[in-house]
Amino acid sequence: MEKIRVMIDNKQKAVKIPTGLRMLVRRCCNAVLRMEKFEGPAEISVIFVDNEQIHKLNMQYRKKDTDTDVLSFPMGENGVYDINHSTGAKILGDIVISMEKAVEQAKRYGHGLEREVGYLTAHSMLHLLGYDHEKGGLQKVRMREKEEQVMTELGLPSTSSYVLEDDEE
Repeated sequence: MEKIRVMIDNKQKAVKIPTGLRMLVRRCCNAVLRMEKFEGPAEISVIFVDNEQIHKLNMQYRKKDTDTDVLSFPMGENGVYDINHSTGAKILGDIVISMEKAVEQAKRYGHGLEREVGYLTAHSMLHLLGYDHEKGGLQKVRMREKEEQVMTELGLPSTSSYVLEDDEE
C-alpha cells in the first residue's frame, strides 16, 4: 500500500488522550483505505475537539444547532481529489471528532473509548471516500457493515449489537 499520512491535532482539553489512541486512528484510516482498495498516497487530517467546538462547526457547516460525535469534510468528489503537489498525495479531507461525545457514547454503548474513537474514525473515513448513510436504505446498511469489518480487523469488534434510533444518530 502507498504512503498514508494521517495528521492528528488535539484542540481540546476536556478529555485526556490515552496512550496509543493516535496510533489507533492511523491504523483505522489505513484499514479503511486497504478495505476499499484505495490506490496512491493519501493525506487525512484528524482533529480532536470538545462538544462546544463541534457544535459551532455543525452549526456553521450543516446548519444543525447541536453537538455531534464526528464531522467529515471530504476534499474529493466521485473519486477525484485535490493533490498535495509537494508529495503527490491525494488529500482526502478532514475528520473532526468530539472527544467529549466519544466518552459519552462509549459509556452509553458499554465499550471502551478506543473502540468508540476507532468506530468514529472508520465512519468518517467512509464519508471521505463518498459513502453516505443519511438517506438510509442499502447504503446505510453497507456503511455499517464496512465500519464493523474495520473494527473487527483492528481487534475491536462490537461487544453487543445495538440499533440507533433516528434521533440518536
